[in-house]
Amino acid sequence: MRTFLLMLLFTPLLFARPAQAAENKDIRQTGFVYCVNGVIKTFNPQLSSGGVIVDTVAAQIYDRLLGVDPYTYRLVPELAKSWEVSHNGTTYIFHLRHDVSFQTTPWFTPTRQMDADDVVFSFERIFNRKSPWHNVNGGHYPYFDSLQYANAVKSIRKLDRYTVEIQLEKPDASFLWHIATHYAPILSAEYAAKLALEGRKEQLDFKPVGTGPFQLQHYQPGQFIRLQRNPSYWKGKPRMETVVIDLSAGGTGRLSKLLTGECDVLAYPAASQLSILRDDPRLRLTLRPGMNIAYLAFNTSKAPLNQPDVRQALALAINNQRLIDSIYYGTAETAASILPRASWAFDNSAHVTPYDPDKAKKDLQALGIKNLHLSLWVPSASQAWNPSPLKTAQLIQSDLARVGVQVTIHLLEGRFQEARLMETNHDLTLSGWATDSNDPDSFLRPLLSCDAISSQTNLAHWCDPRFDALLQKAVRSQQLATRIEDYDQAQQILSSQLPILPLASSLRLQAYRYDIHGLVLSPFGNASFAGVYRDSDKENP
Repeated sequence: MRTFLLMLLFTPLLFARPAQAAENKDIRQTGFVYCVNGVIKTFNPQLSSGGVIVDTVAAQIYDRLLGVDPYTYRLVPELAKSWEVSHNGTTYIFHLRHDVSFQTTPWFTPTRQMDADDVVFSFERIFNRKSPWHNVNGGHYPYFDSLQYANAVKSIRKLDRYTVEIQLEKPDASFLWHIATHYAPILSAEYAAKLALEGRKEQLDFKPVGTGPFQLQHYQPGQFIRLQRNPSYWKGKPRMETVVIDLSAGGTGRLSKLLTGECDVLAYPAASQLSILRDDPRLRLTLRPGMNIAYLAFNTSKAPLNQPDVRQALALAINNQRLIDSIYYGTAETAASILPRASWAFDNSAHVTPYDPDKAKKDLQALGIKNLHLSLWVPSASQAWNPSPLKTAQLIQSDLARVGVQVTIHLLEGRFQEARLMETNHDLTLSGWATDSNDPDSFLRPLLSCDAISSQTNLAHWCDPRFDALLQKAVRSQQLATRIEDYDQAQQILSSQLPILPLASSLRLQAYRYDIHGLVLSPFGNASFAGVYRDSDKENP
């Protein structure tokens, strides 16, 4: 039923793919092609737990109240030109810009500019379970559900046309960082009201309307998204008229498209392809540290993985350095914590789990573990944190076989892979996390809190009240030193319990044609394409 509904909602956006040569000629005259492997389930990042919508599309269609500077890692104004925090961190007042227009699309023409009604609507939908929009298209907001903000937000109200107040039940030092993520776009309340009158509420998340630099023109499922310039963009008209996000090819297919000019930008190239990219004078390569982590999650709800000693023994069997050498080719560092080393709360005393297969084998024997068969579930698409998930899984499979543990790999594909990852009949999950927030809470609570199990972001199904209490204590303090101490203790619990094994923190890679300029590669992922332009004189250096 859900598949049918998605197809029905997306149908008006479909169109037959034109001849490739004609398509390329058109794009090279008016815009560029961005190639990334991914699956689209919704155009609203509120409903997503990651992937191409959050990592790529959201920054083009939508804006947020606040942003994060990709160079200073500081909060910066976006749709809110300023903000105030009072009452010991429980009251937040946002002063909105007066000059922001929503996009005019074939399905909606706005009659007013963005104001407080839109901000209240956008956050009420997520945080207020009584909102008539909360349960539309499932009522699941994975990122904010994992943080339990439906319980944490006391009220959201309009003070005047351009001022909004949000009150929390308790102080939360991480709140501004969470609403600066792309999971918190500002939607049009006027568009929502129109859909409600027409009895078509579901279309809010599939025919998007935002204030961003580009708006949706066409979508071909599994093939591409075509965006067109928003001429009324409040920061100024974007330099490119058209952007095509090509979803159709993975692995070497995307590299071939870049080399032949079918792609202008290649997101997340495989590290094994770096030598090819560096040696081609028609291409440029950008690398930056990334706020991401690749990890192996143990399903702690199943025996024998519910035993920390078993998890520790299995971790000793995994040759992490070989993963770094074979998967990342020097573009990542072995992870010692679930927090990337760039995080201000990273525990400097944390150490990488050593590779000791002999000890792993002895420990498993001492625990009475024999003839262990495990299933390892692996998403198929390359990610910001792992360019080659299947190859990583095969290396882990080989490592565990050396200590007598048989692993069967199950490759997950398609739009329902997130739901399958939260089923309880698997043993191991290879996954990762990236965020456009510099607050450690955006890693720890979504991935490992008790509440994140029901929000389907805690793939380990792990719950420790001591750990959760430390996270809650940390966000209630406005003192950085206090928060760091709490996060140190939380990381020590993770090290001893090991519900997930951190594997690598990867550099962000992006390859692009020599004539493309203005790309911003952010450590937090999503970046606007508004400043991208093509210099035809530099196409063939």
